[in-house]
Amino acid sequence: MTEEHADPHTTGFVDVEGGASIFVEESGTPDGVPALWLHGGPGGSLGTGWYRSHFDLSRYRLIGIDQRGSGRSLPNIVDARDQLDDHTTQRLIADIEQVREALGVERWVVAGVSWGTTLALAYAQEHPDRVIALALVAVTTTSRDEVDWITEGVGRVFPEEWARFEADSGRWDGERVVEAYARRLREGDATDRTHAATAWDRWESVHVSLDHPERVGQLFADATVRQAFATLVTHYWSHDGFLTGDRAVLSRMDRIAHIPGALVHGRRDISGPAATAWRLHQLWPVSELTIVETEGHGGAEESAVLRAALDRFAALAP
Repeated sequence: MTEEHADPHTTGFVDVEGGASIFVEESGTPDGVPALWLHGGPGGSLGTGWYRSHFDLSRYRLIGIDQRGSGRSLPNIVDARDQLDDHTTQRLIADIEQVREALGVERWVVAGVSWGTTLALAYAQEHPDRVIALALVAVTTTSRDEVDWITEGVGRVFPEEWARFEADSGRWDGERVVEAYARRLREGDATDRTHAATAWDRWESVHVSLDHPERVGQLFADATVRQAFATLVTHYWSHDGFLTGDRAVLSRMDRIAHIPGALVHGRRDISGPAATAWRLHQLWPVSELTIVETEGHGGAEESAVLRAALDRFAALAP
């Protein structure tokens, strides 16, 4: 096993407000440059630890967390559906701060993928003095426009699959597709939640399948993981990531204008077109934008570009 893929040397939980416990794992060098990894979703997890391959663990003290309600954090949203109202982006930002304080970190490099890039940007805008640099791949801001694209607009590319996805939503008149799934996953009985999660999971496998159409059908094999992911992602997306009005990421870029950043995005990312990364870059002149022409929502070349950026950022810490 290479150093880049080494297992965590420390795992545990940090208790945060609202009775939740955030799963935390640390890798790399204890006295290295602190870095935080934020996974995708909402509702994803650290998974098998793929994210560690992006960091030079001889230079970084790498901290990964499973966000509230997902992965190994407790309670899992499937077991605490009555606590769904506690799940907001602002609450996740507060969780991150409690983790930082508990681990004795003063400032850190913050990196993330997909939804994790939205959370990283929102966190940095709330606490710019705690962020050394931002390294973001498959860039999103979870705006209404982005959510409507990924749940409805992208159906122009996959019309037969979207027709199935829309029919399976059971939406009411005037209800957005994402709102219908959020409602059923929150309020439905066990059978209805299972059906909704399965239909949502299939759609997720579709819109990330441009490079690998053979993968259409199922994203998460485990039924509990599938339901947790669908419950959280539809909850956040139906509320536009809780980042509307003066909380919208693009409206607060002045708060992080001085922070170095790397934006890495695939030209073929049909789930989140490159326009979002481009708009961010225009509002963030000190950032570096790399569009990888041959890849979609993540890939080997995007990972290599992110690794190179993180190598550069390691030298920025005092």
